[in-house]
Amino acid sequence: MESSVHRRLDSVSRHLLLPSQVSNPALFPVSVKGGQTRQEEADPVVIGGMILDIHATPSIHPSPRTTTPGKVQYALGGVARNIAECMSKLGTKSYMISAVGNDMAGNMLLEYWNSAGLSTEVAAEYNIPVWFEPVSVAKSTRITSVVSNVTFASPNEDELIAMANSLCGGNRFHPIEKDNWRKCSIESLFQILKPAILVLLEKGIKIVVVTVGADGVFLCSKGSNFMRSRLERTKKHGFSGRLYDTIASNCSSSKLLGAMQAQGNSYLFAVHFPALPASVVRLAGAGDCLVGGTLASLCEGLDIMQSVAVGIAVAKRAVEAETNVPSSFSLASIADDARLVHSAAKVLFHQSML
Repeated sequence: MESSVHRRLDSVSRHLLLPSQVSNPALFPVSVKGGQTRQEEADPVVIGGMILDIHATPSIHPSPRTTTPGKVQYALGGVARNIAECMSKLGTKSYMISAVGNDMAGNMLLEYWNSAGLSTEVAAEYNIPVWFEPVSVAKSTRITSVVSNVTFASPNEDELIAMANSLCGGNRFHPIEKDNWRKCSIESLFQILKPAILVLLEKGIKIVVVTVGADGVFLCSKGSNFMRSRLERTKKHGFSGRLYDTIASNCSSSKLLGAMQAQGNSYLFAVHFPALPASVVRLAGAGDCLVGGTLASLCEGLDIMQSVAVGIAVAKRAVEAETNVPSSFSLASIADDARLVHSAAKVLFHQSML
């Protein structure tokens, strides 16, 4: 497994390096923007799966040894593809690296990708923060090979446990029993998850975003510096520019930051963001759109707390849609919901990690 992971990372790195940095130029397929790094045009790169989801729903109760009538629906999917599409619809252009088959499913995926005006080039940018989305419990363990390069991670509670155990090299943490979870307050739930969160932070991940379903999100950091920091804002137009202007002017994080009195980098800080009520249609794309909305907002220059609020607002739209990613987003509704989430956010915990 270890050598397989490193082979994949080596392959990806060759695509991200500039031509002069690659020993065999034939391995570098595309040089975006003439092979020159331009600070003012830096775009995010999404690496991962682009797949076709097939949903089969029976019309009647299925019976063994006979045909069951029903319907089959195709949905454009893959966690990385969903994140990239979500970011694009929020006005943030991203590049994507993925393997796509030369078949019916691959053709459907690429036809939509091109019709939506999404780029099929490979990025030549580098020196950017890395967001690790675990995708599943089984894939969560891959964090061990790349943890030193990860800035953000966004596990759910089961993926968090798997990541912490993998990084510890043992079976120190155990999943929460769902029956016990329902009896927990938000504070108690955080206390249960806190030891595993600390493992990720102590291994060098700067921001851990733990998604806990209908209970919302825990945003955790070692020290308050990364809660305060922002990416440099380079784009000030289009949907994403209007979203930035609306959120930045109406969702000040000063109150939350004020509660995080500067205690140095030996302190754990955690903020809880509640989920929004929604008319649930499908849950498949919710987590992907939460990450996509958060990343799009970070790339636009919002801080991590404002960005998570936007991500939760975008995730609400996803669970109310038939597709993994909604066909479009309303600036007004996203902004209104983000304000609700941000205003209800609560600094949950801060204490010394020593």
